[in-house]
Amino acid sequence: MPNAGLTLNLGSGKDYRDDAINADIRSDVGADWVVDISDLHIGGIVKWKEQFVPIKRGGFERIIAFDVLEHIPNLVKAMTNCRDLLADGGEMHIVVPYELSLGAWQDPTHVRAFNENSWVYYCGWHWYLGWKDYRFDVAHLDYKLSEYGKTLELGLDELLRTPRAVDSMYVVLRKIPV
Repeated sequence: MPNAGLTLNLGSGKDYRDDAINADIRSDVGADWVVDISDLHIGGIVKWKEQFVPIKRGGFERIIAFDVLEHIPNLVKAMTNCRDLLADGGEMHIVVPYELSLGAWQDPTHVRAFNENSWVYYCGWHWYLGWKDYRFDVAHLDYKLSEYGKTLELGLDELLRTPRAVDSMYVVLRKIPV
């Protein structure tokens, strides 16, 4: 496979990575690939590190989406495209604002916030999205506490329900066959 081991860095804007194909919806941030991940037609070629890389189903081992998904209006289509771009067993690494954090809604370009149940439809309820061949499995999930949250002596369940205690979630979704 020519793309074996490749990483796709979605929303690379201020987070350009030398070890990844950097993709962004904006053409003014120096991305390797200017693309709207929710309006992707798989195919084509991207120039990366003086070589041409085909964009194909199963072509990436890893997708990074740090502080990206909260900006995407058609998240189901974007997640479907990410699933399709990943190789079997490939991982999608995600950081998103937690629903009760200050940062969840301060940015006027955010269209959603996330909580621990935000991944249910991409994993266990994949059938609802029409996903018949592949789905995701939550391989890892943890929370970044705010400075306020770090001062609280509460269990995780209570922290998750306390406004402003959790800033964000880090999730790793793994592509698996249905």
